[in-house]
Amino acid sequence: MDNSTDIDELKKVVQKFCEDREWTKFHNPKELAIGMSTKAGELLQIFRFKDEIQMQEMLKNPKKKKDISEELADVLYYVLLFSNYTGINLTEALKNKMKLNEEHYPVKKSFGNNRKYNE
Repeated sequence: MDNSTDIDELKKVVQKFCEDREWTKFHNPKELAIGMSTKAGELLQIFRFKDEIQMQEMLKNPKKKKDISEELADVLYYVLLFSNYTGINLTEALKNKMKLNEEHYPVKKSFGNNRKYNE
């Protein structure tokens, strides 16, 4: 379904969900960023102290994969709300950031290397 749903459609879904509950009055950049960070932390918690094999086993387990999916969806939910509130076009922002990443991490210098561009 990812290939048939656009970002604007998803933004409308989360906006309607919030409006139906009169939650938009609680939204501002700080609160939405906190929500995003909190939910990203909950996703990270699932993987804490797990090695590569354990993580792969979790992804094969339907219950664990569902938990991971729900935490990832929570992160996306806040990203979409933040984008709505701030008027940031996610498509443009990502494309611009990828151009910057291309400059910072040219293939010749970064292929197979995990060092930051300024190291």
